Amino acid sequence: MMDIKITIIDREGEAHTVDAPTDMNMNLMELVRSYELAPEGTIGICGGMAMCASCQCYVLSEHNLPEMTDDEDAMLAEAFFVQNNSRLGCQIQITSELDGLQIQLAPEE
Repeated sequence: MMDIKITIIDREGEAHTVDAPTDMNMNLMELVRSYELAPEGTIGICGGMAMCASCQCYVLSEHNLPEMTDDEDAMLAEAFFVQNNSRLGCQIQITSELDGLQIQLAPEE
């Protein structure tokens, strides 16, 4: 397996292009946490169960992402700052198809 590049714009507006492993079964929320791109305790509060929207992000690139689950859709329906390109980072697994993905973290609620 190989690492891919993902660009994450943090909540301060700074862009970070990071290496993302495709062989560790990680999701975008875990990637943000591993690089400490959001203050501890402000992202992934529910542990990646799609039960909070703390890992909401805006997908800026034209990647073909997995379909949104009913749980993710329901959580986003209750979240703040939702846009048409909003997704929960915990629900997007890192795969080689995501090489070059660009996301922006939604404001903290």
